[in-house]
Amino acid sequence: MIVVTGATGQLGRLVVHSLLRSVPAGEIVAAVRQPDKAADLAALGVQVRQADYDQPATLAAALAGADKVLLVSSSEVGRRVPQHQAVIDAAKSQGVRLLAYTSVLHADTSPLGLAPEHRQTEAAIAASGMPAVLLRNGWYTENYTAGIPAALAHGALLGSAGQGRIASATRADYADAAAAVLASGEDQAGRIHELAGDQAYTLADLAAEISRQSGKAVAYQDLPQAQYQAALEQAGLPAPLAAMIADSDAAAAKGALFDDGRQLSALIGRPTTPLAQVVAAQLETAAG
Repeated sequence: MIVVTGATGQLGRLVVHSLLRSVPAGEIVAAVRQPDKAADLAALGVQVRQADYDQPATLAAALAGADKVLLVSSSEVGRRVPQHQAVIDAAKSQGVRLLAYTSVLHADTSPLGLAPEHRQTEAAIAASGMPAVLLRNGWYTENYTAGIPAALAHGALLGSAGQGRIASATRADYADAAAAVLASGEDQAGRIHELAGDQAYTLADLAAEISRQSGKAVAYQDLPQAQYQAALEQAGLPAPLAAMIADSDAAAAKGALFDDGRQLSALIGRPTTPLAQVVAAQLETAAG
């Protein structure tokens, strides 16, 4: 039995659907905070169990009988470590044979502001003594392409990444990797997968691709980190989110979002989704 936590989230739901291509639905558990939001998964035959990272009492029952568990990192930055610890403790108490964790690319050395919580979680997993595999996910291409409508409206793509190369991949690419690891007949314990896209690009490259496909001139405008954060806040983003995005861009300028090992495409058995394809999909969505 395979349990996927956060299974109604953007990544978790995709993992469940990817698993369904090779694993019987009855052997998959969607562990979710609000079971009513997983009705579509239940309709496919997936078991749905209530699991709240903030309510440890719910976790042992959610993981009961699990052979493998995917701990999808919490979206609540600043609270991740205790939340993840609760899942680790529950998994250990249930005798789970493999705990997989969605960490961040090069977590041990990353300058990303998001990295410390991932490092602490990785340390907690190691301290638990449980058999574990780390899925160190790089950036989601969607993190950047979501900004295409605003870039088209203003004729400019803003950022603080300088000439930093970004080897991003789509959520679906990372979901397929998680599913491949969970469904694998090989022993994954002790492995660390550094996962990133096959194709690296700068934000200037992204702006050029948007221009090429849309027929509208979009230029990349590189800003100091503080100025970019202020621009994001002015656009309506909450200050903590704006700070996180600006920090991530600044880290990208230092190489935090680059990797050329191609472990992701090797794991999923196909090339990662090209940037041009994701841009095209976003433009189609924006066009309505």
